[in-house]
Amino acid sequence: MFSENTPAIMYGLRGLSYLEVVLIGPDRDLHSGGYGGSVDNPANALTRVLASLQGPDGKVNVPGFYDDVAPLEDWEREAFAALPLDEEMFKKTIGAPMLAGEEGYSTLERRWARPTLDISGISSGYQGPGAKTIIPSRASAKVSMRLVPHQNPEKINDLVESTIRERLPKTVQVDVLRYWGSRAVLVDAKGSGVQAAQIALKKGFGQDPVLIREGGTIPVVGSLQDVLGLDSLLVPLGGPDDRTHSPNERMPPDCIYKGIRTSCHLLNELSQI
Repeated sequence: MFSENTPAIMYGLRGLSYLEVVLIGPDRDLHSGGYGGSVDNPANALTRVLASLQGPDGKVNVPGFYDDVAPLEDWEREAFAALPLDEEMFKKTIGAPMLAGEEGYSTLERRWARPTLDISGISSGYQGPGAKTIIPSRASAKVSMRLVPHQNPEKINDLVESTIRERLPKTVQVDVLRYWGSRAVLVDAKGSGVQAAQIALKKGFGQDPVLIREGGTIPVVGSLQDVLGLDSLLVPLGGPDDRTHSPNERMPPDCIYKGIRTSCHLLNELSQI
């Protein structure tokens, strides 16, 4: 669902590319008093480079990153602007003091239709209780990029990796690991399947659904397009605060029951196409 009372149909998904960057300095952890100032700290080097990957305007600071980005259609920007998003409530829902992102775009446009670069995890040094004064031997970070239509995951990985390597000092060794990637997807928002889902959702939830994109990634949807030439019908049935990928991920019972009704109506509607 888009909001507590508004069901939705997704006609777009963002893609994903993912890197892990590992820096190695000295061959063991060193005493920061005895060696500090004479060798580079991999954690310091890593954080400097990671900080350089995004500018103060929210844009990704990687040459060529935006070259293939497909811009939003005018009708999409108008449709997103008309959606009932309460930004104050959105902030409270996620527990953030303020919203942020790429300048020149709305919150929904940033979430659904603009590419991003995020540090998904970072690790280095002593992390136990109390203090331990060391220069760590290694530091690592996991970096994920959400992609939009026309961006190629492998090309984006190439651009980000080359940028990281160029900006790192020669005082550390670097190894870059690549994980799976997936392209962004758009389906026909005016197709017969979407029309059938609109009817089914209204019967199941008692409200007219809205058309949205989704910021997440479902790789098989792109594979079905590429291999079989088929679009997928994406009908989310969960609530707006399901804490996806967080502790206490959930699905409200009301959404389960309404989802069952919607599924029955959808099968009936699809059978008549």
